[in-house]
Amino acid sequence: MGYRYSFVYILIGVLLITGIRAARKWDYEPISITGYTSDESLMSYNISIDRIGRGEYGISGNADWKYDVTEETMVEGIAYRSSSGAESDYRVLPYSIPKQSFYEYLNTYYKDVIMRNVAHCSNIPTFKDKFQPPWPKKIYTAEKCVVDGEGLPEIVPPGFYKVIGNCTGPDQPTWSVTIVFKLTNKIF
Repeated sequence: MGYRYSFVYILIGVLLITGIRAARKWDYEPISITGYTSDESLMSYNISIDRIGRGEYGISGNADWKYDVTEETMVEGIAYRSSSGAESDYRVLPYSIPKQSFYEYLNTYYKDVIMRNVAHCSNIPTFKDKFQPPWPKKIYTAEKCVVDGEGLPEIVPPGFYKVIGNCTGPDQPTWSVTIVFKLTNKIF
């Protein structure tokens, strides 16, 4: 009889340990998303924030990519935080992505964060090992993408965040996307 109880306790312990995993300790609410492109004939997009349910938001849109990426195509991401949301209160964060080649970006941040959070709701290219060029010229679409936080910090201070992604290159369009969102601590 004692063996049965021991087995049950061990089973409960294993289930509890397997259920414990790192997860984000924050929730977010997108405030705005805007974009800029220097040449809509080579790169154009339309993005919006969709309310999915109470307190749940997703990003939808499309990007019509019509130019060739080269080794000289550069990407960077700059993250800012403001405790009040006032424009003058934003400060640069260490979460920024330093300026790097597009292909280097694909094999690091894109693979570790973007693919893990957006591939399930879009038609972005996915890959397992290293990205094999060329980057496809096509219309990319996203439908109500909700970020789960995969690959992002588990704990961040609450406040307003602004993330600006820039893409540039010689004889290529310059374009950027700016997302502003409010982070709050998760209660449960």
